[in-house]
Amino acid sequence: MASPIEFNLLAPYNKGAALTGTFSDWKEIPMKKGEDGYFRTTVELEDGVYQYKFRVQSKSWFFEPDQWVEVNDPYATDIDNPTQNCVLRIKDGKKIVDDYVWKHDDKPLPADRELVIYELHVGDFSGGEADPFARGQYIHVIEKLDYLCDLGINALELMPVKEYPGDHSWGYNPRYFFATESSYGPTEDLKRLIDECHARSIRVFMDGIFNHSEAESPLTQIDHDYWYHHSPRDPDNNWGPEFNYEFYDEKLETYPARKFIGDTVRFWIQEYHIDGVRYDAARQIANYDFMHWIVQEAKKAASMKPFYNIAEHIPETSAITNVDGPMDACWHDSYRYTLTTHICGDTFDLEQLKDAIDCKRQGFMGSTNVVNYLTNHDHNHIMAELADRKIFDEEAFKRAKLGAAILMTSVGVPLIWMGEEFGEYKYKTPDQAKIEWPLLANELNHGLFEYYKGLIALRENNQALYTENVSFFHENLDAKVLAYIRWNDEGSRIVVVANFSDNFLAGYQLPDFPENGKWHEWTYNYDVEVGDNNLIADLGPHEAKVFVWQ
Repeated sequence: MASPIEFNLLAPYNKGAALTGTFSDWKEIPMKKGEDGYFRTTVELEDGVYQYKFRVQSKSWFFEPDQWVEVNDPYATDIDNPTQNCVLRIKDGKKIVDDYVWKHDDKPLPADRELVIYELHVGDFSGGEADPFARGQYIHVIEKLDYLCDLGINALELMPVKEYPGDHSWGYNPRYFFATESSYGPTEDLKRLIDECHARSIRVFMDGIFNHSEAESPLTQIDHDYWYHHSPRDPDNNWGPEFNYEFYDEKLETYPARKFIGDTVRFWIQEYHIDGVRYDAARQIANYDFMHWIVQEAKKAASMKPFYNIAEHIPETSAITNVDGPMDACWHDSYRYTLTTHICGDTFDLEQLKDAIDCKRQGFMGSTNVVNYLTNHDHNHIMAELADRKIFDEEAFKRAKLGAAILMTSVGVPLIWMGEEFGEYKYKTPDQAKIEWPLLANELNHGLFEYYKGLIALRENNQALYTENVSFFHENLDAKVLAYIRWNDEGSRIVVVANFSDNFLAGYQLPDFPENGKWHEWTYNYDVEVGDNNLIADLGPHEAKVFVWQ
């Protein structure tokens, strides 16, 4: 039995619009504009799958005045890749994305302060390992979830999965904001991935591109300057038409760009059950009013469950997260720079190191206000950085472990870029660069994986590392040694002693050790009794020792 299905298109200042589709043998169906700026028409459709497009008289300045152009629905939830038409599914007389049934919405999820985030690119993470050109898909990520659980990960941050043009991309050129990237698999598989993550108490964050869109995104074709700035505000940092969050349509009493992105974020939370958003290029968005609003919209849509809003603002600024700041957290890019230069031996700057480890020194307020990382998709792996300096093999893995120990014990939420945990060495590239999983069979690579796994477990079991409490009780500029303690009010205490030098420091004395009594050294698994607030320890070159209060 056929049901009336409404099609609508917001184009308030355009003269005409029409609908075409498989249901009309691609003949035009006229649409009528209402006072709210929407063109509408209703078509009687039976349950099934259809394809459609709009035609509209464009108001974009790069077309002839009122030129008829063919556009896809800006709200399309699926795009057929070969034809580039919108896909519409009707079931029980209603539009649906798919008929996936969620199974694990009742599972408890970790709080923000407990997070260990793993950033990955679906296409390069896993799948078809024998073929370097095989496309990774959502199902391949599902196959690796037990590996991630074994590592101790409790949050996935997916690089953008919104439909983009072409077969391979990092996803920072979204053409369609409601449709998922079809080369990664159907929408049901993405939902299954998120559901399977929730079954394992893993939260899923989406990388949200809300600064700009790809040049041929539908809104650019309908009426470019209604949603976007006319020209780039910062030509040196321009990746496509930039949303204009300042423009207010007085006639319709709406901010068009805000409305569209608000609809996008609510859709992803409600349809895909995501648990957080990373806001790409927040510095370029440069509108705290909009950011305050979108964060509140996200939290309202998420309702009772935890939702984490992370800004990528390079260079980072505490203003974006503090009392009047809109975001929960900010990517801590100076952390990456500081740790990389110190692990590689380029410099030793105690004040810079302390700023990285204790974000409060940079003006941040709490442990969930920064996301720390040794690297991410924008930067080379530590192994590649070390190789550039002719540091290889055991020496490189030793330094990678030093970085991991600092990362997991600094104030803030740690993030691992895929493969970093076992010594992936490939350089950053926007081309396909699949993770080299066979590396895990090597002794040094597997040892680094086990070290990360142990540190993540240490973090989970010692909630001192969830706090913003840190005190630097020993610093030695000449020996390149820094020691600090993390603690909470329930008796959990962790001391980290880090040697950033090339020297083996035998019988190194740590006066003013924070507490007398029994400590367990986690790295080499031995107990030590501290008296007179003095600890003596052997420190290997580029080594951190981690002492846990017993």
